[in-house]
Amino acid sequence: MDIQEDISLKEYNTFGIDAKARFFCEINSIAELKQALELKGYPNLFVLGGGSNMLITKDLENLVLHINLKGIEVVSENKDEAIIKVYAGENWHNMVLWTLDHDYGGLENLSLIPGNTGTAPIQNIGAYGVELKDTFVCCEAMEIATRELKTFTKDECQFGYRDSYFKNEGLGKYIITSVSFKLTKRNHKLNVDYGAIVSELQHNGITNPGIKDVSNAVIAIRKSKLPDPKELGNSGSFFKNPVVDRQQFDNFTKLNPTAPFYKVSENEFKIPAGWLIEQCGYKGKRFGDAGVHKNQALVLVNYGNASGADIIELAEKIIESVSQNFGITISPEVNIIK
Repeated sequence: MDIQEDISLKEYNTFGIDAKARFFCEINSIAELKQALELKGYPNLFVLGGGSNMLITKDLENLVLHINLKGIEVVSENKDEAIIKVYAGENWHNMVLWTLDHDYGGLENLSLIPGNTGTAPIQNIGAYGVELKDTFVCCEAMEIATRELKTFTKDECQFGYRDSYFKNEGLGKYIITSVSFKLTKRNHKLNVDYGAIVSELQHNGITNPGIKDVSNAVIAIRKSKLPDPKELGNSGSFFKNPVVDRQQFDNFTKLNPTAPFYKVSENEFKIPAGWLIEQCGYKGKRFGDAGVHKNQALVLVNYGNASGADIIELAEKIIESVSQNFGITISPEVNIIK
């Protein structure tokens, strides 16, 4: 286990922010993780996965642990289902492609989401009508204080909309080492209700789609809307879609009758944040090297040399503008490191 000093994190975060880590250590096994947690004399830990859902706003005076645990295992299976265990350092999209190659269904709508598997439960990642919790069985995590592995069930993870136990009571207490999923082997339950998927399948002349067809449709949609972090620094959707109650929804739709929305429950409605931001005139706008993507107003981008502070300043302008124009508060989905 090698501990390096003053390492640039530009290649370790998808925003491409050139911040430095005071100390940096790559973790390739459970034994190395335990060993790293037992180190004395170093500053506070900072746990880094794929760096996809974070915005670094300063140099990190920490011991940064880059979780690089690899492996995918079939834990159990029958004729209908399989349970797979995926280690935290596996790239999420590559893992989804692996499931499709094995004809395991359930994750196809989550194709091309950036980042690593270990951080997915923290955020309860989701896209196109599907969330991680829909196939989640459990995850294993090492408790930092005791260096013991604990298994968390779905209930114990307390999943919410882009939320979990690990963002609240469990924040800073555990490092996820693996995630297990229950996937279908036949009679796959496809979720193609989102209009964009339907349109993409129709465009390709597919009337009886399989799980790979759905994945390919999602990939095509995401590529058309979202920039590749390798080419243009970003962290995917920067803002959560706000959920409003019935009264606020009724007031909003009276003033904005053509606005898109999704019904969450009898008293809750989700308004697309991207639509709100676009109406405020920010889509495609650039402020120095910080900007809003030209194809998707939810995505803030780094054109090359933007700092984390530049991105935050832009985000705060957008939040204020949406509030003033619509009376709706939007909040970041991205984890901001201050």
